[in-house]
Amino acid sequence: MKKGELIAEFAKRTEMSGAAANSAVNTILEIITERLKKGDTVGITGFGTFSVTKRAARKGRNPATGDVIKIAASKSPRFAAGATLKAAVNPKKK
Repeated sequence: MKKGELIAEFAKRTEMSGAAANSAVNTILEIITERLKKGDTVGITGFGTFSVTKRAARKGRNPATGDVIKIAASKSPRFAAGATLKAAVNPKKK
């Protein structure tokens, strides 16, 4: 599912206009992004947790030449699925 499909489904389920649904989805994504930029964690009970992890600087290799290169430290967004989401994706077999 792509973002446009998500917005269309959201509009349908909430009986909102497409423009209002687009605004709502974009606002939620902006809020999550802003909080992650600040270093906060965003937890949505039952769905999951968005967080930022720090990656230390390290040495790597250029695959084309084999030369050793320095890879700068960086931050990376992370998502950990919640128990309810995991259970929905992996239903128990009887």
